[in-house]
Amino acid sequence: MRIINAWICQIKNGSINPIFGELLINDGKIEEIIPADSKELSKAKIGKEDIDAGGRVVTVPNINFHDHFYSRLAKGLTIKGKTNNFHNILKNLWWKLDMILDNEMMKASAQMAGLESIRNGTTYVFDHHSSPNTSNGSLKIIANTLNQIGMRGVLCFETTDRNGKKLAQDGLKENQTFLTKLTDENIKGMLGLHASFTLEDESLQSAATFLQEHSIGIHIHLCEDKVDREISLKEFNNLPLERLQQFGLLNDKSILAHGIHLTENEFRIVNKSGSAFAYNPDSNLNNAVGLPDFTHIPKAIPVLTGTDGMSSNPARSLKQLFLLSRYKGMSFDGAFNWLIKIYFDQVNFVQKYFSDFPLLNVNDRADFIIWDYVSPTPFNAANFWGHYVYGMLERPIHSVIQDGKVLINNFRISFNVAEMNQNILEQGTRLYNKFNSLYN
Repeated sequence: MRIINAWICQIKNGSINPIFGELLINDGKIEEIIPADSKELSKAKIGKEDIDAGGRVVTVPNINFHDHFYSRLAKGLTIKGKTNNFHNILKNLWWKLDMILDNEMMKASAQMAGLESIRNGTTYVFDHHSSPNTSNGSLKIIANTLNQIGMRGVLCFETTDRNGKKLAQDGLKENQTFLTKLTDENIKGMLGLHASFTLEDESLQSAATFLQEHSIGIHIHLCEDKVDREISLKEFNNLPLERLQQFGLLNDKSILAHGIHLTENEFRIVNKSGSAFAYNPDSNLNNAVGLPDFTHIPKAIPVLTGTDGMSSNPARSLKQLFLLSRYKGMSFDGAFNWLIKIYFDQVNFVQKYFSDFPLLNVNDRADFIIWDYVSPTPFNAANFWGHYVYGMLERPIHSVIQDGKVLINNFRISFNVAEMNQNILEQGTRLYNKFNSLYN
């Protein structure tokens, strides 16, 4: 397969190196990159399997470092009970919803999230799953759906004590079974934890014991809202990050989602551990929990983008972080440097789980996306980020190639999605009716 008339944005030595020309794909890898004159598009005939990018831009895929596939069917629900603060939103929506999920609903949720993801050029996802009453085999359901669509994922189950000891043990067991028996080249695992304020010491100790035996990290919500600090201190006489440090749960493969209500000393603890923050600005704004303090984050801490289940578009999260940094008073140079740091932090972190994540160089895996963006002005390494922020991130994804296979070509998904959409509607209707009948 060939991709012609494309701006191929290679990653080399921590920078973007755009080359105009064509990509030759063979056996799932980039076999050759042939430079061409960008001033005149090639009119050469192309084969049935080839794609003419028409001057569009090719980059590595988008990565979502904090998603909740299980939330996708939660549209248009009637919520009874207060939603005036974050804790009430959890209690009256999400902690009710996750308790009624069954295998069929989970599959439909994963299908919906997967289809939304590839439409946004997101082919790598770190998902944080919750279905306390149906934990056994739940991660396999999500993994099977990702495999069917052609995505790669790092999965975990949200271990929590909020529903009692048995369900907490079931959640931890689902993590352990999946990690030891069901991961492969395309599906990896982490150890999922909800948040400090819903986790007993016993569960944290069990997680720590398992972590010591396997080279993995935790995926946890950290200080998304002040309630995490307040309840953790009241119930366990310790703050959330200090509890994680006490049990040895912080390492350089761990994702700390949100990380909003932290002190400067806590930032230093995270910095020393090597753990990464996954920021989810749309969700933070939606839940009115505050925003991370960008100005106090040590540069060495990896910063990643997620969506927290709000969408499947982590590129939008990255744009939001750029705009919010400007809103908080960063200079344009500072905001662009902040965005560039995040972009490369993401590439470096995903390679901890997928060492073959491509950089668009010869012999790399053929995973890449084509943005529906044709530059109106000269396009080069010096001005790439201006094009990226104000041009590419405002455009949809034209085509998606994963492992040399075309998932989307010219906005059209390569497989029949009608059956998936029908299943999504059927299971979404079941969830809607069950939620409303139980809680309203």
